[in-house]
Amino acid sequence: MTRHSLCAALCTVALTLSPALALAQAPKTAPKAAAPKAAAGANFMVSLPVMVTLKAVSALPKMAMAHNFVLLKAGVDAAAVASAGAAARDTNFVSPKSKAQIIAASALAGGGESVTVEFTAPAAGKYQFICTFPAHFQAGMVGQLIVE
Repeated sequence: MTRHSLCAALCTVALTLSPALALAQAPKTAPKAAAPKAAAGANFMVSLPVMVTLKAVSALPKMAMAHNFVLLKAGVDAAAVASAGAAARDTNFVSPKSKAQIIAASALAGGGESVTVEFTAPAAGKYQFICTFPAHFQAGMVGQLIVE
């Protein structure tokens, strides 16, 4: 198995985010907001902060091998976003034309580097995330964020 194939196999993951988990992992120093008052039986959405940290483990130079985390809106064509980003080196391989289809995107992480991206959890559902570094999506660097 080549190094790239091994990385692709290891990068196929699913993350599940539930309100209980997100609240348990919320920063302890975050200011406390007053709980919203709702009528009996009323439903309301609580904004949940999410922080994803990506660490690249590689001995290759960043120009040759880097990774990012790009979370797509529901129903977006991941292959189209990855293809559009392949020529967008100046914007971390995320095409400006794809911005409306993206919930969150990290910077690129080269070997030994870590990058963090923070965003508000989207509505309940399944959302695909990909690495847009050239050929990484096609090699299987894709996962799913599940919000319950």
